[in-house]
Amino acid sequence: MGETIKIAGADGFEFSAYHEPSFTPRKGGVIVIQEIFGLDRHVRADVERWAKAGYEAVAPSLYDRREWGFTADHDPAGLQAGIGHARATPLEQALTDIAAAREFLKTRGEKVCVVGYCYGGSLAWLSACQLDGLAAASSYYGSMVQANAALHPKCPTIVHLGRTDPGIPADDVAAAVASHNPDVPVYIYEGAGHGFNNESPERYNAEAADLARRRTLELFDNA
Repeated sequence: MGETIKIAGADGFEFSAYHEPSFTPRKGGVIVIQEIFGLDRHVRADVERWAKAGYEAVAPSLYDRREWGFTADHDPAGLQAGIGHARATPLEQALTDIAAAREFLKTRGEKVCVVGYCYGGSLAWLSACQLDGLAAASSYYGSMVQANAALHPKCPTIVHLGRTDPGIPADDVAAAVASHNPDVPVYIYEGAGHGFNNESPERYNAEAADLARRRTLELFDNA
């Protein structure tokens, strides 16, 4: 069963994180990076999926310095609240908290991978490029990937995009990544929009989510 734990950041602040041990013999660790809505039931469900796939998983709560345990509904008010927290959270702070989650998992085994969605997809890309000690990274529909495409991942990395995502031009992101990192696969899922891995009815695309997860699991298993 998953549980909420505390992890000490580089500044000494103890932030919360949702943690679940692997259900099967442990393959490694996975850091699950949240969407802008906080550690809601969708993030916790994703932590459980990775635990069932054999990975000890932990999702750091990246807004705790601003609002402890923040979660928001997937409605206009929740969207605005989440955007406000994301914009007010310095990227360097988020990355150091992700690094703290990496160190937490490394005490249990050397291999640590990272996966992130939306806001977390951007941070997964930045983590792959700026943090040492990650075995692999999978970035889902991160809006900051294109602007940071010139950075070079330090570990095997893949990117997932929805073709019908209104806020992220999939072909432009793919071209930007390819121009600087031709060895990084960018997968575009036809008929899928933003948040296609999230099981909320208005966003979920089961076919795209299953294929992206299989690709991510293959990447992590072989890292």
